[in-house]
Amino acid sequence: MKPQLKMIAGMLMLSASSLALAQTEDKQQWLEDVGGEKALDWVKARNQLTRGKLDKDAGFIQLRADLQIVLDSKDRIPAIRKMGNAVYNLWTDADHPRGIWRKTSLEDYRKAQPAWETVLDIDALAKSENENWVFKGSNCREPAFDRCLIQLSRGGADAITLREFDLKSKSFVKNGFTLPESKMTVDWADKDRLFVATDFGAGTMTDSGYARIVKEWKRGTPLASAKMLLEGEKADMGVSAQASDHGGIHHELVSRRMTFYTAEEFVRVGDKIVKLDVPAHSDIAFFGKQFIVMPKESWTTGGKTFASGSVLAMDFDAFQKGERSFAILFEPSDSTSFTGAAYTKNYVLLQSLDNVKSSLTEWQLVKGKWASRKVNLPTMGAVGISAFDAKHSDDYLISYSDYLTPSVYQMAHAGNDQREQLKSSPAFFDATPFETLQKFATSKDGTKVPYFMVRRKDVKYDGNNPTLLYGYGGFQISLTPSYSGALGKTWLEKGGVYVVANIRGGGEFGPRWHQLALKENRQRAYDDFAAVAEDLIASKITSPKHLGAMGGSNGGLLAGVALTQRPELFNAVVSQVPLLDMQRFNKLLAGASWMGEYGNPDVPAEWEYIQRYSPYQNVKADAKYPNVLFITSTRDDRVHPGHARKMAAKMLDQGHQNVWYYENIEGGHGGAANNAQRADMSAITYSFLWNMLKWDNAANVVR
Repeated sequence: MKPQLKMIAGMLMLSASSLALAQTEDKQQWLEDVGGEKALDWVKARNQLTRGKLDKDAGFIQLRADLQIVLDSKDRIPAIRKMGNAVYNLWTDADHPRGIWRKTSLEDYRKAQPAWETVLDIDALAKSENENWVFKGSNCREPAFDRCLIQLSRGGADAITLREFDLKSKSFVKNGFTLPESKMTVDWADKDRLFVATDFGAGTMTDSGYARIVKEWKRGTPLASAKMLLEGEKADMGVSAQASDHGGIHHELVSRRMTFYTAEEFVRVGDKIVKLDVPAHSDIAFFGKQFIVMPKESWTTGGKTFASGSVLAMDFDAFQKGERSFAILFEPSDSTSFTGAAYTKNYVLLQSLDNVKSSLTEWQLVKGKWASRKVNLPTMGAVGISAFDAKHSDDYLISYSDYLTPSVYQMAHAGNDQREQLKSSPAFFDATPFETLQKFATSKDGTKVPYFMVRRKDVKYDGNNPTLLYGYGGFQISLTPSYSGALGKTWLEKGGVYVVANIRGGGEFGPRWHQLALKENRQRAYDDFAAVAEDLIASKITSPKHLGAMGGSNGGLLAGVALTQRPELFNAVVSQVPLLDMQRFNKLLAGASWMGEYGNPDVPAEWEYIQRYSPYQNVKADAKYPNVLFITSTRDDRVHPGHARKMAAKMLDQGHQNVWYYENIEGGHGGAANNAQRADMSAITYSFLWNMLKWDNAANVVR
């Protein structure tokens, strides 16, 4: 056969194979009816079975109570944001499960027991309106801080309602800006103008369920008369607009996001929007007159090539005139990556990782030239920074923690190493017996994959340690060490070993680490996770009957692949709010927006590689699988609960008896809407894991 005919024949065979798969009847598809009576009856029946295994278990009941004490602790650090002359905080505890939005002065915040003033009581609002409100955030007008746009969600879903709120009177504005429930993005242009991207009616949302149209809406006018700014395509992810203010300079920006990773960026000049000449895969920001570009692909411009993952800066007016004289504020290496930035009055604060350890550099523009200073930080921990008052000062808030060190909240001052400790979190478990190590496993293709291990210092290398392996590996999200009192209570105190795998697909080594596991290369992430599991077993930290795997969302997919591809490595798997049916993920809720990560299953050539790992398509009746718990939320309007429902149902239909399922009726993509629900779902998860992985020396059996 001639080469051309072979190629055509191969394409036909591929198409025919994919078509056959596409036409295979999905007997569980009825479970995609989120609120359908039949589907919910199935959910309630499965929930009842799970409850029946746990609700009379004294260990579970005690664990849930311990977790709620941690979550509701009044000694937790109240994170703050300065607005005007006050600092604001959203607080939840046993008395305020939905939360109170409150304020105090910085001087009072420094005290052990600040005098807080309630601004908005979400519990009282929900009760008065007979709605299951979850506070999803506030967008407050800067620098006046007189009005805020309050975002409220029913049950924790991504879709929100919007209302204008007066900070002075602490009340909703009569006849103010309001929007009905939708997935939306909204920002202030000024006191009487909003940028609005929402559901404007039939045909105005993308396939991903986000706004396709963004408009400028003037106070006192009907939304229908709002002025069009940009209209995207139905296949786009979505559009948005926002204002940027720094150093007294105002920019109005419009964005058309074609995929999760690519976008066209525009700046508004008068009544026109002008496209910015930056890579489609990049982030941008403004710092006074400086234009900050963060390309996530190699970029050749102005006769120079800038590496993917760089941070670049230059005068914006000069940029618009065609100059490309960028200063390099960050350039990645094989071990380093840029992770985020914050902006004070005179400094750009750049965060980065070096072999997954946090680093922070302050940059200042002095007489037209950039100068830097590295900030002293503890190693091997998670660091968070935010400007305290970018209009008036170079102060910034910095938080630090690691697996064994509770959070510390400090006020830092750019330009020196002076720190004022504002708050510190209590220890919820005794960390003295434990240590944190960073180790490396070798993946299937020879790549060195880092992982963190938290264990007792006197751990025995006998293969009997209950060990939990956690991973994510997607969307350029980095997993860095951070403190969890809940983890300490549920796992470490009992003698468990906790491991976090920094696999490809994440952002630990910048865009390249992420892009190495995109689409047709997705299997690399799963091979990395398996390599860490194999390393733990080879070192006799644990053994397959004591090793568990866990992940949520994209990590839930990772857990599902671990279940179906490498069942011999694990005795328990927890798949939380997961994607699992990768043949239909792009048709369910926000799934279409993730095709830039996974590929398009409707394209035969792309389905060819997706089908090789899709858990729902690869689970088999004649295979032996570890114990598995699928846990999700009915109100998750990002990752469809149908993924978890269908996978559990299919495994049960195939005759697998070791399948657990629990679905919270509320909670959104986070799985829970309040601390009581969080404590309950965590207790279910860790009770399941411990019961499956612990070693009973007396009986010499795994429980």
